[in-house]
Amino acid sequence: MSIFDFEKDSPERIGVVENVDTANIVIKIENEEKLKRMQVNHLVVVQSSKVGQHLIALVNKIMRNSFESVDDDNKPMYIIENVVKATLIGTHLDKFGTKPNVFKRTLETVPEIDADCFMLHGDRLTSFMKAITQIAIEGKSPLSLGHYALDENAEAWLDGNKFFQRHAVIVGSTGSGKSWTVAKLLEQVAKLPSANVIVFDIHGEYAPLNGSGFQHVKIAGPNDKSKDGILFLPYWLLTYEEMISLMLDRSDNNAPNQAMAFSNAVLEQKRKNLESLGKKDIAGIFTIDSPVPYKLSEILVEFNRLDTEMVPGAKTEKQGPMHGKLTRFIQRLESKKSDKRLNFLFNESKEVLAYEYMEHLSKVLMHSSSLQLNKGVKIIDFSEVPSDVLSLMVSLVGRLVFSIQQWISKENRHPIAIFCDEAHLYLPEKTRSSLEDAGLQNFERIAKEGRKYGIGLVVISQRPAEVNRTILSQSNNFVAMRLTNAEDQAVIKRLLPDSLGGYAELLPILDIGEALVVGDASLLPSRIKISKPFYEPNSATVDFWDEWQRDSTIDVISGAIEALRKQSR
Repeated sequence: MSIFDFEKDSPERIGVVENVDTANIVIKIENEEKLKRMQVNHLVVVQSSKVGQHLIALVNKIMRNSFESVDDDNKPMYIIENVVKATLIGTHLDKFGTKPNVFKRTLETVPEIDADCFMLHGDRLTSFMKAITQIAIEGKSPLSLGHYALDENAEAWLDGNKFFQRHAVIVGSTGSGKSWTVAKLLEQVAKLPSANVIVFDIHGEYAPLNGSGFQHVKIAGPNDKSKDGILFLPYWLLTYEEMISLMLDRSDNNAPNQAMAFSNAVLEQKRKNLESLGKKDIAGIFTIDSPVPYKLSEILVEFNRLDTEMVPGAKTEKQGPMHGKLTRFIQRLESKKSDKRLNFLFNESKEVLAYEYMEHLSKVLMHSSSLQLNKGVKIIDFSEVPSDVLSLMVSLVGRLVFSIQQWISKENRHPIAIFCDEAHLYLPEKTRSSLEDAGLQNFERIAKEGRKYGIGLVVISQRPAEVNRTILSQSNNFVAMRLTNAEDQAVIKRLLPDSLGGYAELLPILDIGEALVVGDASLLPSRIKISKPFYEPNSATVDFWDEWQRDSTIDVISGAIEALRKQSR
């Protein structure tokens, strides 16, 4: 039996279809009392021209129109018309194959003029939401966020495959519950036996997520040594373009000479290292971008020689071809290399310069739960990475994952998702330097091509207006929490399907912990109340008034100053 067996004179009948425009309809409401019962973003059921089918529509506007006309005696009269505008979002089938009560996001038909329309609420709404829940669970990839605002008894399930296959965006102003939502997702992923997720934790916000499926690693600080839980991102993993962006001052008149000298020196040092390791097969085919260790200190020695080199002339010695042209480049290299904050990048310890270090780093980043003690959710703490190189370092991790996935045979490739928290900091819409440009290109490529190689992106930001548009446009799933900034709202509105543009009007009035969920992973565009995660992330919210009412506080300034000087907590 269908859950939508309405009687012709059912009290749930609200009116008839008056106008049809592709996916949008106008419903003429029969009387004022029924108009009062209607609510924006609630669902209505529309009679289909096919037996056993009903169309589901989302109310987006409720109107009362009045206009002047004349009666049969040509006397003026006012006519009041109650109408509702709604967007068709799918089809409910009484039976699909052997399954009863199936909802599909496609429109099997469009409604006819004067088709009956019914309000969806009460027991029928509960039955409909259960049907949606059952579809998600039967899909063997259910992912729960919370409960539907329409029916708090119905759990809101997403399709876990489609959520990660087609990239996702999670946005919300500060304090809207964005981190809760991320924690809720991660704790479900962590329970899977072969989970594989990387989380870029820029401020150490997800440190409290300490369940059995989580692994915490940290990008090395100024005083960190190579050990478990500490990762280095050595300079020899950078491509030539990335190194030049980091090292070269393009305004220098000698920049072309410096770039050429650096290229030659790096190739020579990599070749020497490969030959000393007996890797003759690689030494014959490697390129400047090949991830082969070399010592920057040895390049500096060679550059100092070239910068002061004198060569035989016709009568006396003369300056060599690079004499004095590398001085500023040498100063920049030495400055970067001696900067304690960049220990994670320019460390030249034996462990970090080892040929096997890339393998160690890649396995920490890319091994699933089944390969590393059931800890497949890797939370990487970037809190000690300086902001001026953050985009390049995050990009380096992304490029490493993408490159390795490319070279794994398709049948052995294991999918991996990358959660980009605070994405506006390193995936900006407007880049300010060649360093940011170099970093951004890697993630644009992942956004465009990543799904072919089993890489999913989850972009998380409180300022979607400041996040790269190319990356956002490649995402097909949106979890939008409260957004109060008009520019941010406008960005999300443009990304949502045209038929759901009005749905985004809810963005500034959502409650804390509420989200609009739209996209391929959600059977129904929904307003969802996010459930509280078991492990709560560190909230950045401080209760100012309560703290100011305390009788005493602790003197912590001295310790903070020393930590600042040491560049270490």
